[in-house]
Amino acid sequence: MQTTVAVNRPEVARQVAAYLLNIEAIQLRPAQPFKWSSGWNSPIYCDNRLALSFPEVRTFIKNALAGAIKSHFPAVELIAGVATAGIAQGALVADVLHLPYAYVRPEPKKHGMGNQIEGRVLAGQKVVVLEDLISTGGSSLKVVDVLREAGVEVLGMISIFTYGFSIADENFKQKGVELVSLSNYDCLLTEALKLDYIESSQLETLSKWREDPGSWDA
Repeated sequence: MQTTVAVNRPEVARQVAAYLLNIEAIQLRPAQPFKWSSGWNSPIYCDNRLALSFPEVRTFIKNALAGAIKSHFPAVELIAGVATAGIAQGALVADVLHLPYAYVRPEPKKHGMGNQIEGRVLAGQKVVVLEDLISTGGSSLKVVDVLREAGVEVLGMISIFTYGFSIADENFKQKGVELVSLSNYDCLLTEALKLDYIESSQLETLSKWREDPGSWDA
């Protein structure tokens, strides 16, 4: 049986941030910002899918996710991944916890059975939703709606990383969903400075972006 990571949240957050920086799953470019699909300019780009290509990182993250789920949602009966980035991570975590697994599409299939939920989900099951990244929380919380419509009890959501936007906090509060994330933007900046990924002079603009990402401009 695989061993889950003991839940020491500050140390887990630090280690996850360091791993994501080291494998370039997270890139920080305050002087040459990225453009998000929302139209926002952003000094950060996060692609946690890259963690799947690095066995040490992949193993640490899946065990940390499993440990956090056992700590925060001990009654869980099923893991539900969010398509597409949460699919692989969710399957890995469900395997560690020896639990049933399903994943939820953004919309029903246009052919075949027309499924939006892939896998067997039973009314009344206690479910934890697994997402790789939380920005505003909008798309992730749509998955919660789909699962609730299927009659399951959503205990909460877990993610690898969150930007910590205030709008996300409000969205999760309105839906009544507890969110647990392994690491976050504040921890990332601390670790990036320590590892010389950024300079101290860049901290102010990086911090300001998180406060008002819609109008931020380098």
